[in-house]
Amino acid sequence: MDLSSNRCLKWGLIGSLVVALALCLALFLLATRAGGETTDTAPPVPGDNQPIMTTPPAEETYRQLTPEEENVILRQGTERPFTGEYTDHFAAGLYTCKRCGAMLYHWQDKFPSHYGWPSFDHSIPGAVKRTPDADGIRTEITCAHCGGHLGHVFEGEGLTDKDTRYCVNSISMLFLPEEQVKYGQAYFAAGCFWGIQHLLDQQPGVLQTTVGYTGGHTETPTYQQVCSHTTGHAEAVAVLYDPVRVSFETLAKLFFEIHDPTQLNRQGPDRGDQYRSAIFYTTDEQQQVAEKLIAELKGRGMNVVTEVTPAGPFWPGEDYHQEYYQKQGGQPYCHARKQLW
Repeated sequence: MDLSSNRCLKWGLIGSLVVALALCLALFLLATRAGGETTDTAPPVPGDNQPIMTTPPAEETYRQLTPEEENVILRQGTERPFTGEYTDHFAAGLYTCKRCGAMLYHWQDKFPSHYGWPSFDHSIPGAVKRTPDADGIRTEITCAHCGGHLGHVFEGEGLTDKDTRYCVNSISMLFLPEEQVKYGQAYFAAGCFWGIQHLLDQQPGVLQTTVGYTGGHTETPTYQQVCSHTTGHAEAVAVLYDPVRVSFETLAKLFFEIHDPTQLNRQGPDRGDQYRSAIFYTTDEQQQVAEKLIAELKGRGMNVVTEVTPAGPFWPGEDYHQEYYQKQGGQPYCHARKQLW
């Protein structure tokens, strides 16, 4: 082989080596960039430790955004201070995500911080997600439902008793007057209401639960009267929820999964008609969903005895029954989740 051939071979090998090194470098940088994103794996933060929805809704349900809104909500921009619509806005109502409509903040939790952006010292549980910025200095806040950028959260400033300031871009939110807010309501009975409330509270999108009595004929019943089997009431849980973040069908499926719907007038060791399994529907759609799910379970061979009846008056239970496990600790003695769907 002559010298020119050796020279060509040498430069050919060098060229191949350079291409291989460039490819490895590109792959390394891509992996490093992906590994630096902590949005889905950020550690839980006190005050926002409710379960977070991990599956985003279909994008066709999102509100169409203007270029200015996209710059903030999708590209983490920031509106100029003291220019936002809600900076000095304190009317009664709810602040929702401009992109998906999920409920984020109550007006009672808004305060004048004089920093130039709307400020809140509390968010609706589970509605706002915290993610440390890449520089490790600030903490970004996003809508837990759709991921839209809201702003940043700060602690230790001493501005309110809660010592927290959610600094939110006005353009990231849409305010709804109290009379226009559309909450979802559902009523479930499935044995001792302590356990049902405890498990329903953990569902993302549930805003509030109340244990009480319904389905009977006695007005303002007491726990002792319900236990006497003379009122016709069942121990039940009233659920107030955000219909953007959770559907009635999701709640109904959870209801069937956290108790045994094949037990008649009992649940575990608790016996009596007050422990019956029942769904008290508020709309025709809720009735149809409940009956559809029961038909599915029966189709699998389950002898479901759950009643599906119209919702009537709901009488809240005594204070010592509310959030029992949250106050006393421990876990439900006759309720546990069993996956059915």
